[in-house]
Amino acid sequence: MLAEMSPTRRVLLVGGLVLALVVVVVLTVGLLRRGPAGPPDRREQLPPVVLVPGYGGATTGLDVLGAALRSDGRFVRVVDLGTASLGDLHDQADLVKAAVQDVLRSTGSGSVDVVAFSAGGIAVRLWATDGGGASVARRIITLSTPHHGTERSAIPKVPGPTPCPTACRQLVAGSAVLQSLDQGDETPAGPDWVSIWSDTDEVVVPPTSAKLDGALSFSVQSVCPDVTISHQGMTSNRIVVAMVRREIGSAAPVLPDSSVCRPVTKPSATPTARD
Repeated sequence: MLAEMSPTRRVLLVGGLVLALVVVVVLTVGLLRRGPAGPPDRREQLPPVVLVPGYGGATTGLDVLGAALRSDGRFVRVVDLGTASLGDLHDQADLVKAAVQDVLRSTGSGSVDVVAFSAGGIAVRLWATDGGGASVARRIITLSTPHHGTERSAIPKVPGPTPCPTACRQLVAGSAVLQSLDQGDETPAGPDWVSIWSDTDEVVVPPTSAKLDGALSFSVQSVCPDVTISHQGMTSNRIVVAMVRREIGSAAPVLPDSSVCRPVTKPSATPTARD
């Protein structure tokens, strides 16, 4: 066939074949160098985070924590308990359940991470135990939660004719709610449980009431001995924020090392170290 072609056409044909061969080689080398597709971004695989406020329902501190988690690429929802934050903890558990279900629907996720402050941790335990929460929670972290109760005198009084409303009475050591939770499995199977508290907490008395059987439980001072953190400061303190970010990451929960005690420069996680 080539013999029948003119010299010019033979040159053009051979040149075209050589060019095609070069293109194939270049593409093959490129694919080999690229290698197989790497694993997807771990942050995209992490579930949304639901933050639950404590007694009284204030969310200011949780907004600080939420901002830090959003800077990590996490979807964050802060539960609005409103006036229910002073009412029956079972009703608060129902609000947690409703918020989680809404987050699961809106994000398409199959699970959530939950971080709960103070009394919110009791509501979350009720949700996990009686409301099916243990089946959808990947991690549950409680911050300064009086899992075994506190002294009534340590709970802040609220204005009005009932300075110690229903939630207050349920948080006192020996209450029926706490006895029911603590007589059974304190950490129902399913989620990884973490409980963090401050040894200088003035509301959870004694602070070790926050220790939860079956959970990774530790005080901030067991890692950073010189830190003073009040009860209300737990959700905005930069060290606690760093601990929470670590515990709801892709790795399994472990006792953090002292690197969390050092100052950080990230604006979203740099509230004052002493509250």
